[in-house]
Amino acid sequence: MTEQTHSPIPFLDLKAQQARIAVDLRRRIDAVLAHCQFILGPEVAELEAELARFCGAKHCVGVSSGTDAIQIALMAENIGAGDAVFLPAFTYTATAEVPLVLGATPVFVDVDPRTFQMNPAHLRQRIAETRAAGKLIPRAVIGVDLFGQPADWPALSAVAAAEGLFTLDDLAQSFGGSLHGKMLGSQADATATSFFPSKPLGAYGDGGALFTESDERAELFRSLRTHGEGKTRYEVLRTGMNGRLDSIQAAVLLSKLAVFPEELAARERIAQYYDSRLGNAVVTPARVPDSTSAWAIYAILVDDGAQRDRVQASLREKGVPTAIYYPRPLHRQPAYRDSHDGSALPVSENLSDRILALPIHPDLSEADLARICDAVVAAVG
Repeated sequence: MTEQTHSPIPFLDLKAQQARIAVDLRRRIDAVLAHCQFILGPEVAELEAELARFCGAKHCVGVSSGTDAIQIALMAENIGAGDAVFLPAFTYTATAEVPLVLGATPVFVDVDPRTFQMNPAHLRQRIAETRAAGKLIPRAVIGVDLFGQPADWPALSAVAAAEGLFTLDDLAQSFGGSLHGKMLGSQADATATSFFPSKPLGAYGDGGALFTESDERAELFRSLRTHGEGKTRYEVLRTGMNGRLDSIQAAVLLSKLAVFPEELAARERIAQYYDSRLGNAVVTPARVPDSTSAWAIYAILVDDGAQRDRVQASLREKGVPTAIYYPRPLHRQPAYRDSHDGSALPVSENLSDRILALPIHPDLSEADLARICDAVVAAVG
């Protein structure tokens, strides 16, 4: 093989993306440096309006991270000690750590084996089990739109409504996706998203946003993100937090938002290429019906952990990076053992043994994709 064949393919290529938007990016950052309003400057208000317009939500509130967005949303509902918050076991830790930080208890729910989204039937079962145990009060459901695709929001919302529970959409990986012809962002009582740099729409540092259709919730979110302030800076109405968005991050996101639709289309083309080349070699991602994906992650399934180790090693030798999202379900993490009720979550456990993520970003070339697919087919063959 030539040296070029062995040169590593970037798992994420932020440098190439930056080159495409360099002129507008510099213009926007220079504007921030000129006015020196570095926190909650005019770019934040502009970004909030543009994000709300993009996803069809009534309100958008920019915050400091996706994790802080989840925390602010739960704080607004006064969720705390003695409360149960239901969420998928197969997701990133941020979703589960916030309830614990607030004194509440995460109750883990299993996921669908093909779409990886929360299983509504198991959610209903877990709520019933929690009520029967009598130790916790069911208060909220956090549905995660995993890997770019939407959770089954009509079903999750129906379960939550029947039980009188607050719904929060963790949209951290899937901003830009849609369900039943409607952009994600207004499917739940509130929606939290992240602009971590690796996300399809990512900043150059931490950042996040909250979406809601409720005027009251939006006002409360804005207060909570700024130490619980009222109409003036030194009127403190409630215990809040420092969860404000930096103006430079808003400027970066505004520049990226201008090319975001093109990048979503590129991600979809790449996903379809992977499907066509890999469908006979591995289990490729199932599509959520009547939806579009933001394709934050393209995850295949292999037979077991031993095969995954071999495939990863083979791809590494050929300069093809991979990642595992997630090597351990949340209920098996040391941080959550004491709060977990011991229920088996077999689908999440099985997925953690078999899942493997391939590179997916708008700057992958046709040659890169061919090389990745050739390497995967050879590794599993």
